[in-house]
Amino acid sequence: MARIYINQALTNKVFVFKDRWKAGVILAEMLHPKYEKVPDTLVLAIPAGGVPVGLVIAQKLQLPFEIILVRKIHFPDNPEAGFGAITFDGEILLNEELVSYAGLDEKTIARQITLEKKDLAEREKLFRKGKAFPSLKGKTVILVDDGLASGYTMMAAVKSVAKRGAQKIVVAVPTASQKALEKLAPWVDEIYCANLRSGIYFAVADAYQNWYDLSREEVLSLLEEAGYFD
Repeated sequence: MARIYINQALTNKVFVFKDRWKAGVILAEMLHPKYEKVPDTLVLAIPAGGVPVGLVIAQKLQLPFEIILVRKIHFPDNPEAGFGAITFDGEILLNEELVSYAGLDEKTIARQITLEKKDLAEREKLFRKGKAFPSLKGKTVILVDDGLASGYTMMAAVKSVAKRGAQKIVVAVPTASQKALEKLAPWVDEIYCANLRSGIYFAVADAYQNWYDLSREEVLSLLEEAGYFD
């Protein structure tokens, strides 16, 4: 079971971060005492929103930065909502309760997974440009996203990282729902969350004063500016 670190002053509050960059600064401050310049440790961010957060953390802690491509498996009639997640290397995690509630059949699920695989392949070409995924064997991995609503995207990433032999898995997110953290806790060693919120309704966007979906072009630009492809 994960050890969980939160910022009590920000708990159950909304619009606490100016933007993703500022959220990254606050998370870096939480991680700093244990992880600054620690050998065999890397920051692994989930595009799109996790990239600016992860870049700040990696810079502040002076750690290597990498990305891990994960996609929600979206409902066919709702491009915003998902019923699971899939990683670039084929790890699939379904929200069985939601699948059952929505009455999704196997054919529909398979079709949506195929679509997400195609999208992941496109993103792999764009965001990695042939760059090999790093070896995680024996390393401490700090997995970063801009927030956790259901937690399934992060759990799929955790599954992939664990399969690749990471010695320690740390999740660092600016904001998360109480339910997501409870689901995630058995899977990882530590969780750092600046803005933990309970209650029935939760939206990642409510933690940010300046929130918008990052485009592929913006993510690519951020990676290029950071020297990711050098």
